[in-house]
Amino acid sequence: MKSPAVLLGCFSLACSMSEATGIPKWHPPGPGDLRGPCPMMNTLANHGILPHDGKAITREAVIKAMHQGLNFDSTLAIVMFDQAVIANPEPNATFFTSDHLNRHNVLEHDGSLSRTDAFFGSNHIFNQTIFDQTRRYWPEPLITTSHMANAKIARQVESKSFNPEYRFTDSVEHFSLGEMAAPFIAFGDLEQATVNRTLVEYFFENERLPTELGWDVREEVVKVEAILRISDMIGEATSLFTTDSDGGVGHNCTKRALRRGFHAGARRGE
Repeated sequence: MKSPAVLLGCFSLACSMSEATGIPKWHPPGPGDLRGPCPMMNTLANHGILPHDGKAITREAVIKAMHQGLNFDSTLAIVMFDQAVIANPEPNATFFTSDHLNRHNVLEHDGSLSRTDAFFGSNHIFNQTIFDQTRRYWPEPLITTSHMANAKIARQVESKSFNPEYRFTDSVEHFSLGEMAAPFIAFGDLEQATVNRTLVEYFFENERLPTELGWDVREEVVKVEAILRISDMIGEATSLFTTDSDGGVGHNCTKRALRRGFHAGARRGE
């Protein structure tokens, strides 16, 4: 199963609630509060849906918060917790912190849409220059899976070109596709696989849920299948191969033809 993005959280309901949305009021991190490389985790912490200090995030907290903040079902929340808790270096850990997620090449990785690579400095603080590179590939009011795939490829090429320690494994690819799907799942149209660019930009730049722009938690429960479908669409869109407009040879056909030619040549001793 491909890895969905890590979107986690929970905290006390004692925070003041927005009458319109039921989302607790937003407060920036204070001294001693921990934040990590995941914009959504930081956002949920800033709203007090995750612990505002970013510490002691348990499975129960994740289940509760994912329901409150994004209406994710418990199975999806558990999958996400199980992925995140491995960042805690303690054996048999039952919680993690936002700071644990900053460990390079555990869940955090090179080629982020909004952070610099660890090689160049902080891998968890929002970087406007990096994000401006990303949103160049979102040219329309609605971001499509193709737009998101283009941004993903561009950031990886940039990272691979200039980071001498660039690393991006197959397992990172699966996790990264889940991250790319996250804005669609949180703020977008699941059927059309589109998301309002203004909502996504507001979310990234402020680490804040876009309630002020009219967004509200979706009514339908989000399940694992939704993230897998969107991440698969983004994965397919990352291919740089095309199909001829007249129905000619495409990516898979070309690969099969090359394999047949190679094997045929080997048999002839070429």
